[in-house]
Amino acid sequence: MTQAMEMLRTYPADLGEVDRDALARCIEACFECSQACTACADACLSEEQVAELVKCIRTDLDCADICDTTGRVLSRHTGYDANVTRAMLEACATACKTCADECEQHASHHEHCRVCAEACRRCERACRELIASLS
Repeated sequence: MTQAMEMLRTYPADLGEVDRDALARCIEACFECSQACTACADACLSEEQVAELVKCIRTDLDCADICDTTGRVLSRHTGYDANVTRAMLEACATACKTCADECEQHASHHEHCRVCAEACRRCERACRELIASLS
């Protein structure tokens, strides 16, 4: 059982009709993606041709921040606002898609970009699945 699922299981109030599995997967994917993007940006800064990776670094850092914030918002349930949650999930999915697209352009030369793109795609899917379950 993941940490997110364990915390959802122990939540004292009713979570309503939310798909707890989809929610837990999304929380975990957000934090995983945030870490991958942060590490990818740092790895890009260590590359010899760092000037060619400026957009990738920026995209990584934006995605990392958005994913981290989304994971934190999804972890809070008291006073839940569905509109805020949907907006956060949409923003996160968009950031992940943008970052994955950018990293994939560098993946053949930089392994860290390939790994990051995969984490971004998983997070994008998890956000989209959770959005679908909320509708």
